[in-house]
Amino acid sequence: MFYIIKNSYFCLNFKSLKKLLPNKKLTKKDLISYISSLWNLLTQEEQSYLFDQLSFKYYNKNESIYAEKDEPLNMLCVISGKAKIFKIGSSNRSQIMRVIQVGQYFGYRAYFAGERYVTNACAFENSLILQIPLNCVQNVIVKNVRLACFFVKLLSIDLGISDRRSITLTQCHIRGRLAETLLFLKESYGLEEDGATLSIYLSREDISALSNMTTANAIRTLSNFSSEKLIAIDGRKIKLIDEVKLRRIAQIG
Repeated sequence: MFYIIKNSYFCLNFKSLKKLLPNKKLTKKDLISYISSLWNLLTQEEQSYLFDQLSFKYYNKNESIYAEKDEPLNMLCVISGKAKIFKIGSSNRSQIMRVIQVGQYFGYRAYFAGERYVTNACAFENSLILQIPLNCVQNVIVKNVRLACFFVKLLSIDLGISDRRSITLTQCHIRGRLAETLLFLKESYGLEEDGATLSIYLSREDISALSNMTTANAIRTLSNFSSEKLIAIDGRKIKLIDEVKLRRIAQIG
């Protein structure tokens, strides 16, 4: 079930969007505030051009956004919900590469590299995704140096994160991998009002996929961390109790 919005407004009543849409009415102009970091770099003419091209699509939880070997057509940005970027290995095991949160852009690297997607993306939860045709984005980039630098910075940040995590996930022991994942989730999504509970609730399978380990090892290591009073677990909620020790474990691997 999805909606592609091309008109100036549309109505929704999904529970997941109540906070975003208190009046259950959404306009394109309302949603542009979520991409202000990009939008403010454009001239009025460029804004008008992209405004006419952009659309929005609603994805249900676990619904595919794009698949490996698909042709990249749209630059994507999460407006509500979360998306995950993952790859399926030779053993048919899923490895989560990144989790995309509100306001983050994705789906554009393959287009600029002149290749098809090498990863998959799906909605981590019910999500609203903004999409702008990449050929239109490129048309603006060739005339707007600030926008070109914006994408260079985004790609550079993503490359740095990927480099750091690749070392952790391939060279660290299980405890180091899981500790790094918990800290990565804190830095990416922050904490709830108590200042300790991660603001993202993942299944054990998702945690294992983020940490490059089996689900059984993830469950066992989480239990060990809980016994050592490093974290507290309540279903899918994880509270960080001793962040200093978690960082030490992540650093020594």
